[in-house]
Formats: sequence, C-alpha cells, structure tokens
Amino acid sequence: MAMRLATEYVKTCLQLTEAEMAVFTQMFVDHEASLQVKVYENGNQEIGFRNESGQEITLSFEKQANLYVCQGTCRLTDNKLVNLMRKAVSLFKGDAIVHRIYTGYTMVYTYKQGAVVKIVERSEAGDKIVFEYKNTLGQLEQMFHKNEVEQEIGRIKAQINSLLDLRNVMQEPAISEQIDERLQKLTHRLFVLEA
Repeated sequence: MAMRLATEYVKTCLQLTEAEMAVFTQMFVDHEASLQVKVYENGNQEIGFRNESGQEITLSFEKQANLYVCQGTCRLTDNKLVNLMRKAVSLFKGDAIVHRIYTGYTMVYTYKQGAVVKIVERSEAGDKIVFEYKNTLGQLEQMFHKNEVEQEIGRIKAQINSLLDLRNVMQEPAISEQIDERLQKLTHRLFVLEA
C-alpha cells in the first residue's frame, strides 16, 4: 500500500456558528492537540493547533453576521490532524478540495456540503476519475416534474381548435389558405412533441 506523504487542503470553506466553533476546537483538544486562539477586535479568530509530533496548523475564521467563516489552505503530514480535518469538513458540512499526495501521484478529493462528490487520480499520465457522485434519483425526479412539453402540447391543441373554429366560419379562400398553412405547421409540431 502506498504511503501518503502529505495532505493538502487546497480550498477549504467552513461556516460555523458559535456553538459549532466550540465543538470544532474541542475535537482537536480531545485528540491531544494543543490549542492557541487569537481573538481580534472585529470578532475574527485565528486558531492554531499543534499535536505531539510538533505539526502545527493555523486556521483563520472571519466573523460574518453570526457565523465564523474559514476559507483557506493548510498542508498536513500527521495522520491524526489529517483525520481530524476530514471529520471536521464532514461534520460541519464544509466544502473542500483536498490533495492527498503520494509518491508519483496525487488523489484529489472534492467535498460539497461535507460529502465526497468526486475523486480524481492525478499523475504524469494524466487525470483519471475514480469516483463521481451522480444524483440519479434527483435527476429522475427533476425530469418527472418537468412538464414544459405537456404545457406546449396543451397550448398547440388550443391554437389548433381555435384555428379550426375560425376556418369553419371563414368564407374568404385566401384567409382559409393561410389558416391551413398555420394548421399544417401546428400539427407537425404537435406530432414531433408527442413522438
């Protein structure tokens, strides 16, 4: 099995409430990481974690309304910190692009709302998609609820009916000919939509 050299959180976005912020920091403290918090006048916070192996990460949280928003990057080599960050992104429904770096290749994980939606193996040979989430049930439901075609069919049938009524009362051949041309186009469109 290949040994991971490092894990890089290239693009991370966490949005935490004050209560979630306490849970977030406690997660790291529970796993024996020392904690250093700097609170600025505007409410922003900078949180530094250091584990027993000496690896340190610093995350900046910007206070926006009643949320703390972290958008940043960090590079980790310690497996405990890597697992804690993965759990945090998952638990707090974060978005992230994570590079798990191995000798000769990199696995790129894309997280949306805390769930992995795509995994790509990146090497000198090129990119290879390993996993991609497809919401087939959601797509099928969306297609089922689409009814634009049925609505257009209803509109065309109504137009055809009114043109037929108009054709039955019309005495002038030139106007009847124009109505017939319009009816021919509408019936062809109706045929295409119903096929």
